[in-house]
Amino acid sequence: MTMDRPGFLDHVLDLLVDTVCVVDAEGRYVYVSASCERLLGYTPEELVGRNMIELVHPDDRERTLAAAADIMRDHPQTHFENRYVRKDGRVVDIMWSARWSGRDGLRLAVARDVTPIKRAARRQSALYRLSEAAHEADDLPALGRIIHGIIAELLPADAFLVALDDAVDGTLSFPYEAGAMAEVSPAMASDGATPIARVLRAGEPVIALVGDEASDGHRPAPSTPGTGNWLGVPLVSHAGVVGALAVQTDGEERYGPEHLELLQFVSTQVATVIERKQAEARLRHMALHDPLTDLPNRALFHDRFEVALQRARRDGEHVGLLYLDLDDFKKVNDNFGHEAGDAVLREVARRLTGCVRKSDTVARMGGDEFTVLLTNAAGPDAVFLVMEKVRAAVCAPYDLDGGRLTLSVSMGSAAYPHDGQDQDTLLRQADASMYTSKAREG
Repeated sequence: MTMDRPGFLDHVLDLLVDTVCVVDAEGRYVYVSASCERLLGYTPEELVGRNMIELVHPDDRERTLAAAADIMRDHPQTHFENRYVRKDGRVVDIMWSARWSGRDGLRLAVARDVTPIKRAARRQSALYRLSEAAHEADDLPALGRIIHGIIAELLPADAFLVALDDAVDGTLSFPYEAGAMAEVSPAMASDGATPIARVLRAGEPVIALVGDEASDGHRPAPSTPGTGNWLGVPLVSHAGVVGALAVQTDGEERYGPEHLELLQFVSTQVATVIERKQAEARLRHMALHDPLTDLPNRALFHDRFEVALQRARRDGEHVGLLYLDLDDFKKVNDNFGHEAGDAVLREVARRLTGCVRKSDTVARMGGDEFTVLLTNAAGPDAVFLVMEKVRAAVCAPYDLDGGRLTLSVSMGSAAYPHDGQDQDTLLRQADASMYTSKAREG
């Protein structure tokens, strides 16, 4: 074919790898080269007459229209980037070069698919930010929020959750959840019919179509095989599958192989970060809790006591304090053995915890001494009632392998602001009250 033959220019344009588009002043396609089918999944015949903004990703439409208006004011664009939604629902990143022909009333543009380049850049950014997240987040929920933000930049994530599998009882915990995630509950790790259980038990990624049941209770099949609006991948550490990441989209876009590959890439980094955070949490717990009873230790008790007093001063509340000592506890170790003594201390801890609210603190100060911190107490009378409840619980019989044991307990109390304004004063008051009780009962 020679250059002067009819159709030569159309033939050349159709051979280009990049897509050539011509759009009128209202944004309707008047010409599209053949490569648009590879780029967007539509044939030229399907696009001519259609408004280009309909294909732009909803989040990019406003700035795309602003760029189009700028072009029509005779300001050419050479590296404008936005996202389009393909015919099959996948999203592509496109870089445009465009200018306006005032004489013809047309915008002429060349589109290049830069999805692989943008994907690689987003991956690199995700790696860096996930590494930072391990230091920024104070706990797993905070870490989940950061991970959600990172993943939402890589793929649709209207709903997102981090699920951790308890290897002991097979139930799930969710340190982070956002959005309306379908078909997820703590017991679903053992229900093999659910997508999340398939991810956890098979250790394989799952794309599924969830929600939107028809009137007969059945879900429609996805329009493209291997796609869906729910995507889950396992979190794999050196110990095996420890949990899952799952995303769900409420929009028309469906997850496909490229989304799965992206989430799998992120999940390997997330598993490492979560494992590190869990190790840090275990170390913090060990530093602040008694190893025998798992109660807060002296350091954590003093910290919570100070926080409770600060709040009480600010809000005009009362704080109650109990200090208790198990009488003649050495005899338990002497008569039943140290293993039995440890079992009794653990049971005392359990009983004490059962006597108070979740907002209160039971702590082991060392040996057979315990404290009970009552936040927002109703006053000294309320502290006295808790004392009687504690006494009854601690003094109830203990069944041991070597027989039945009963304990007596000496207790002292103090209340803010009646007995003091600071920790030291209140602790001295409670301690003195306890020894007065011990002397009186002895």
